[in-house]
Amino acid sequence: MVIVSGPDRADGHRGHAGTLGCMKGLWTPAWLARHLLAVILTVGCLLLGWWQFSRASSGNAVSWGYMLQWPAFGGFVIFIWWREVQLARHKVSGVVEEPVAETPTPATADRTPGAPVTLGRPVRVAARTATPAADDPELTAYNDYLAWLAAHPGARPADYPGRIPQ
Repeated sequence: MVIVSGPDRADGHRGHAGTLGCMKGLWTPAWLARHLLAVILTVGCLLLGWWQFSRASSGNAVSWGYMLQWPAFGGFVIFIWWREVQLARHKVSGVVEEPVAETPTPATADRTPGAPVTLGRPVRVAARTATPAADDPELTAYNDYLAWLAAHPGARPADYPGRIPQ
């Protein structure tokens, strides 16, 4: 659980999100540019959606999908803008999140440093024993080639004295 509290401001008022005191930081030149960019991008996406509608209604079947896609992009711009405004308002208002100590649950009560972390029921995987591969001459030649390359790090593949497997 999180308790939210805001510190007193210098003028004696509480700085709560949603008051005009919290909105003051949203009228700086940087924020005005962000607001203008959000408006331009949203209007642009809606206009592109309208353009795709006109193309779709004149017979272009692919434009029906784009007609829905552009307004969705505009909605995403509005969502990001709204989220950034809310984050800035909470930062300006001095909202502080104080974590409250939670009561230990059985899963967290016996946790010690270095103990394995388990989430829910552990997953059990059946262990398979490695079966040796049949005696494959190509595999043996390739493994010999790899072993030779590992033993001679500066050598080129053309320096290999045996036949290079293909």
